[in-house]
Amino acid sequence: MDFKESDEHRALRDAVSAIAAEFGGDYFARKAEAREPTSELWQALGEHGYIGINIPEAYGGGGAGLTELAIVCEESAARGCPLLLLLVSSAISGEVISTYGTAAQRDEWLPRLADGSGKVVFAITEPDAGSNTHRLSTTATRDGDSYVLRGQKYYISGVDEADAVLVVARTGTDEASGHGRLSLFLVGTGAPGLVKQPLPVSVTLPERQFTLHFDDVRVPADALVGTEGDGFAQVFHGLNPERVTGAAVCVGIGRHVLDKAVEYANARTVWDRPIGAHQGVSHPLARAKIEVELAALMTAKAARLHDQGEPAGEAANMAKYAAAEAALSAVDAAIQCHGGNGLSVDFGLVPYWGLARLLRIAPVNREMILNYVAQHSLGLPKSY
Repeated sequence: MDFKESDEHRALRDAVSAIAAEFGGDYFARKAEAREPTSELWQALGEHGYIGINIPEAYGGGGAGLTELAIVCEESAARGCPLLLLLVSSAISGEVISTYGTAAQRDEWLPRLADGSGKVVFAITEPDAGSNTHRLSTTATRDGDSYVLRGQKYYISGVDEADAVLVVARTGTDEASGHGRLSLFLVGTGAPGLVKQPLPVSVTLPERQFTLHFDDVRVPADALVGTEGDGFAQVFHGLNPERVTGAAVCVGIGRHVLDKAVEYANARTVWDRPIGAHQGVSHPLARAKIEVELAALMTAKAARLHDQGEPAGEAANMAKYAAAEAALSAVDAAIQCHGGNGLSVDFGLVPYWGLARLLRIAPVNREMILNYVAQHSLGLPKSY
């Protein structure tokens, strides 16, 4: 086993870090407070080929893998600019369209995902289905050379920034199990009958959340991605990358807030010595450092397994769990290190707590990860 990072990956980290550092935490905080997209940073990363680094070269992408996309996610977050839509547009939509899309779909969407000029967000969550994908009630009914979508989606990120939504809908029912047969559709955000309702949340983020209503939204048959009824397997080809990139963002958040805490602990002097000299300050930061580094190792393992075509579900879930916990611990330690200043807008720590707390819940909550590990890794009886 060789844990030394390649020269190519080190250069990638340096390049992404340099671009994100030009914007920094103050930029992110302003955008988050205003609920405005981080469009300038997205465009800058796109122009240098990093937004679509995992898109095939034939479509203008970098031709790299999830490992490299995770590096982009981590390094931008480590410079104070976590980009939530990398998880859905680049990771989920990019992977799914690249793998299952028709030639026409790939020609239309992948070049725009590659250079950052377009975004495709993801719609699976519903108010009444929760984590039970089999219970999705949004339907897509074949009508001649079209499909008609009816239903509702909930907590859909970045619809206001996107050109299209990759929608998971029920196209039938498996008679043996009673589970829905799922299919994927590319639906333009301006499609007639698609109603986008802002969903207010208390977390301070640039990306906004929406409830989507599909009121007889008609799309052509060629909007179907992959094979009708095979959507469940296709979805999970995108969900594992989402979990890995979510973990990478959390690792980056942990690194960023620890850098800020260490700087403060070295500069802030009380009783004639830096507060970092006191174990009550240094030990929580050291513990957070260890947790972030451990999470980074599992994130790298999960990304590599995915890129090698190996089963990555276990590692992706573990990485997401560990990284979200590590990020939260790191933000909490950083805030505590700053004392009252930890809650000051000027020091800009609280937005990272909100995002890390969100990523403890989404895209899959910690309890469902524990269920997965108990059942699939340990062989314990299913609990739900």
